[in-house]
Amino acid sequence: MEWIALFIAGLCEVLGVFAIKRVTEHRSLLSYLLLVVAFGASFSLLMFAMTRISMGTAYAVWTGIGTVGSAVLGMFAFGEPKEWRRLLFICLILVSAVGLKWIS
Repeated sequence: MEWIALFIAGLCEVLGVFAIKRVTEHRSLLSYLLLVVAFGASFSLLMFAMTRISMGTAYAVWTGIGTVGSAVLGMFAFGEPKEWRRLLFICLILVSAVGLKWIS
């Protein structure tokens, strides 16, 4: 259950990053509300996950999901470059997160 919460927390972090981008383009109450709700949910789920998962592993996996998700979102939703080197390093982050799960 804690790993599922951690995965959802990572997805909420990606949503929060999307909300930051939205706030920079459309300063509206809805944009700020999305920002607060997304990061609030993300931090709450991360705290829950840390009840059973060690802090270092949980934080590394959470940031990994957020980093990879934000990079992929930027490439496909906002037209950021899709260079092979960028994809290589995104894959390294994913492998590292899976490795942390594997040894935990």
